[in-house]
Parts: sequence; C-alpha cells; structure tokens
Amino acid sequence: MVDHTEDSAANPFSQVPIEITISVGKARPLVKDLLRLQSDSILPLDRNVEDPVELYIGDKLIARGELQEVEGGQPGQLAVRLTEVADLKNGL
Repeated sequence: MVDHTEDSAANPFSQVPIEITISVGKARPLVKDLLRLQSDSILPLDRNVEDPVELYIGDKLIARGELQEVEGGQPGQLAVRLTEVADLKNGL
C-alpha cells in the first residue's frame, strides 16, 4: 500500500480530480461524406483494434495503453492497461 500523506501535505492539489482523454484514433472523412453521416454510419479510424490508445491531459500526451474490458465491472465497461507512462512528477 502506498502512503500519499506526504504528497497531499506538500501539494493540496494532489487530491483534485483531473480529466484524461483517451484517443483511440482519428477519422478523416471528406466534407461531403461528413455531411451524409447519420445513425448507423460507419466512420473508419486510422488505427486497428490491437493498436495502443493514447492518454492526454489537454493536448499533452501522458501515457499509452491497451483497451480491455473491466473484470468484475459492468459488462462491456472499458478500461486502459498502461504500457508507457510519462514522468509527471515535474509537472505537465
């Protein structure tokens, strides 16, 4: 078990939640195709299912990982297993 008592005392912001965006890929449709999108349309991405996803805070890449289903969670709930993590101790 890790004791975060010192971290919290030194930096009160360490307990503030932060939003991380997970990027699974990008789509680059033509404008004419974008205007035709509707329910059930398929929008191809520039990545495969096996490719790593990227984790961002704002526009800063902080980690890469693999999508997986949460064990013991709700059926279909996704999670990310981190495979690479940036050194964030000196700030973003």
